[in-house]
Parts: sequence; structure tokens; C-alpha cells
Amino acid sequence: MPTYTYEHADEAACGCRLGAAFEVEQPMKDAALAKCPECGRSVHRIITASFGIGAPKSNADLKSLGFTKLVKRDNGVYENVTATGTESKYVKAGDRSTLPHLKKKIGD
Repeated sequence: MPTYTYEHADEAACGCRLGAAFEVEQPMKDAALAKCPECGRSVHRIITASFGIGAPKSNADLKSLGFTKLVKRDNGVYENVTATGTESKYVKAGDRSTLPHLKKKIGD
């Protein structure tokens, strides 16, 4: 569930325990808050950068998170740049023995 940052419209007038700016975890389908849940004064949602959401930056990050990344090298040949253990470094179309070991990476 996303976390939204809200700010009191009149920062100087509010003395609630949440402070001038506060975060609220709420579903995306919910409308933005109009009033502070603590003091009832007017608030507005502010735009902030989201650091918790994003794609891993490197193949090593993907590998450590259990993902498989295939990069096309030739017609029907893909390189498994996140291969671990006994996995084949190259995946060839039609050759099931070269497929990644997904059952070893995916748990219930």
C-alpha cells in the first residue's frame, strides 16, 4: 500500500502531534485526505520522490533477489546473466535442459 505525505495548510496554526507534514498509508483508490486525522484542520497532499519503489540497478541485484534475467544473444539463444549454481549460462529455444531452475528460486 502506498504512503502519501500530507502537509497542514496553515503550518503555524497547527500544534498536533503529527507535525506540519505527516505520512499516511492508504490505498491508491482512496481520495486524498482533506482534513488532518489528528486535529481536523485542512491538509493537502504533497508530491514526494518514492525511494521504495524501483527496479534493481544491476544484474547482481536481480540475482540476489531471486530474479532471472535473459538477454537475447542470437536467434533463439539467450544469455542467463543471473545464472546460479548448475543453471545453464545460455538458454536455447526448444532445449528444456537449458531453462532456468525456477522451482529453486520461487518458494511458496
